[in-house]
Amino acid sequence: MALVSPTPRRAAPDQTLALWREYRRTNDRALRDRLVLTFAPLVKYIVYKKAREIPARCEVEDFISCGLEALIHSLDRFDPAKGATLEQYAWTRIHGAVLDELRRQDWAPRSVRRWERDIEKAADEFTGVEPAELRRRRSEIARSNMTSLNALVMSDDETTIERIDTLASTDERFDPEHTATTTEAKEKFRKAFATLPQREREIAVMLYVKNLTLAEIGEVLGVSESRVCQVHGEMKKKLRKALDADADILRLVA
Repeated sequence: MALVSPTPRRAAPDQTLALWREYRRTNDRALRDRLVLTFAPLVKYIVYKKAREIPARCEVEDFISCGLEALIHSLDRFDPAKGATLEQYAWTRIHGAVLDELRRQDWAPRSVRRWERDIEKAADEFTGVEPAELRRRRSEIARSNMTSLNALVMSDDETTIERIDTLASTDERFDPEHTATTTEAKEKFRKAFATLPQREREIAVMLYVKNLTLAEIGEVLGVSESRVCQVHGEMKKKLRKALDADADILRLVA
């Protein structure tokens, strides 16, 4: 798997916007193809930035195809009236599609994958993790890669029991009281969130839903990372103030 990240060539926003307007007016597939070729380096750039997170069994080309599909969809759904440039909008849609595909192809919990990356780094540096903890985490990773929850543990003519059927649930979501409290908390949080300015809501979505970094958000919005950090801090202060009477809400919806 190649890990060299190609740098995307940036097209002038006014030129791509003019080309996009002509495509939307005529629905000419040749114009759409020109737009796809214009932003194709952006797809590769995003995929190769995520290359180290792609499971070894997967091909980079599959993620590039996923990114190109998201790019084509973004050309049909872009609305310049909302303020973002075509490149910014395409960047967000492509990045989100690649992240979704990563999650779809990897059924192991994120915590396990995070520890997998940390362990590999620790193994290279020979520091950072105690031997016993390292062995335990390696065991978790091995189980995630080798054990299927659908594996049969008991089967006869009348009954088939899979491994997943033998696991006891510790999920609080199945507790009615917890579910009711969480539902109420989320509703209050949504109302408070809806009162935020559009830019703060956009940053929140890119940070907590799309999992972009502050630097990546700054690149999408065309502002500095420090400005994104400042806006993010203002957003949290507003939410804390709005939810001051319900101190546990932020914990429940986190």
